[in-house]
Amino acid sequence: MKALDTLLQEKMMTLVRANSQSEGQALADALVEAGVKVIEITLTTPGALKIIANLLKHKGLLVGAGTVRTIKDVKKVEDIGAKFVVSPDTNEDVITATKKLKLVSMPGVCTPTDVAIAEESGADILKLFPAAILGPGHLKMLREPFPNNRWCPTAGITLESVPKWFEAGADLIGLGGPITKGGAAKVNENVIAFRNAIN
Repeated sequence: MKALDTLLQEKMMTLVRANSQSEGQALADALVEAGVKVIEITLTTPGALKIIANLLKHKGLLVGAGTVRTIKDVKKVEDIGAKFVVSPDTNEDVITATKKLKLVSMPGVCTPTDVAIAEESGADILKLFPAAILGPGHLKMLREPFPNNRWCPTAGITLESVPKWFEAGADLIGLGGPITKGGAAKVNENVIAFRNAIN
């Protein structure tokens, strides 16, 4: 199955942002154990590329990189074998480089201008960021003039807000802090709760 299809089918992209490689690896391992199929490791996590390489040993797991802000980073991520690229911002060069390497491109968007740039550059999924501040109403309104996009609101999504995001037009949701809150020991419980909220 293609990376894009997996992302859309799972409806949930989990992401790891940690202060050390060992913490990042522990959280990533806990996500794998919880049966998660899509994991993004942010490049701000120390040893992010090593964590990605370790995760790629698991069959049936889709692994991507987050906080990708330069063409150089896109190349590093592709070299190691990650399949999708997530950014906090809308950078035409990063989107173009990602698509050239046949990876899934998910730039961060916030304004109509961001959406137009991302669309023209060939982005696959638009990451509405920061989701909690913008709210589902923002997504609903952005979709009207830009109807043919796939959306992934990310940052600060709560269990209570999950149905509202899908009603507003989200195709999947990005979950970092909400799913890793409480550390590796709590990951399984958090994953189950969000899965139930999505289905």
